[in-house]
Amino acid sequence: MRLLHGIAITFVVGLCTIAPATAASLTKDQVFELYRAVVAVQADVPADARTANSLGRTRRGGGVVIDGNGLVLTIGYLVLEASSVSLTDFEGREIPASIIAYDHETGFGLLRALSPLAVEPVRLGRSSEVEKNDPVLALGPDGPQPVTPQRVVDRRPFAGYWEYLLENAIFTAPAHPGFGGAPLINRNGEVVGIGSLFVNDAFRGPPPLAGNMFVPIDLLKPIMADLLTSGRRTAPAHPWLGLTTNEAAGRVFVTRVTKGGPADAAGMQAGDIIMGVGGQTVHGMVDFFRRIRARGVAGTEIPMDVLSAGGKSMSAGRVVVRSRDRHDWLKLSTGSN
Repeated sequence: MRLLHGIAITFVVGLCTIAPATAASLTKDQVFELYRAVVAVQADVPADARTANSLGRTRRGGGVVIDGNGLVLTIGYLVLEASSVSLTDFEGREIPASIIAYDHETGFGLLRALSPLAVEPVRLGRSSEVEKNDPVLALGPDGPQPVTPQRVVDRRPFAGYWEYLLENAIFTAPAHPGFGGAPLINRNGEVVGIGSLFVNDAFRGPPPLAGNMFVPIDLLKPIMADLLTSGRRTAPAHPWLGLTTNEAAGRVFVTRVTKGGPADAAGMQAGDIIMGVGGQTVHGMVDFFRRIRARGVAGTEIPMDVLSAGGKSMSAGRVVVRSRDRHDWLKLSTGSN
């Protein structure tokens, strides 16, 4: 059972030393009520799911109740391609949930509890108002320090190796160990982000400081109606190539090619170096993904300048990849609210 006995100590000591502005705005009782709206999420994924090997077949993290009908906001990779999802509430009750939506562009996932949760939902704040040095709270469902006082240490673009781009991600420190799906709370007691990752360079330094990356909540608001009615955004998707990439010294390296994906069909392979898109040099993954998206929507042909891992030439060759909608490639079950 999730209990709050130790959280008051964590809250009082932590906020007085790390986030005094938040401590002045939120009382201990208010933090307790916010924490009651946090649920543990467990998802079971079939063996034949596209993401079973990379993300695992049993996934655990957190989520937060955001309406009076059991709607839970979480990070999407926890429930991506899941066949069943359950929630554990503040009282330790295990409650089945349905998957309402998944959005690849933001990374958000929405669930609906199939039994009443009987908690006060947490309001959505404005992540556009979150600035560097702001005190915040990250609320995970369990662990040694489920309520972690943090500060925002940066706002900057983030590129994920799975063809993911956020233009203004929120970076916080110190790190919350239960970051996946954890709501980020501002001094008004509102959700301003959802936890996605642990990163070694939340603050780039020098010296760098480890912390978490949160998806800004403002990205949810324009697509909420689509997610609730259709299980996904209705606007055309960005191009998906089926590549896993990394970068070093501004160069973009292919570390994995998705079997049966667009890049695989075009003959790309691990070890390829992507020098440019459409004849324009790329400078890192953020620039790479921006240039791909500038070419059009899913289905667009993406011409890339590639130094082949298996080639003998020192010059980049042209590889044209006909992109797809990643949502159609996944084995999803969403959209029933």
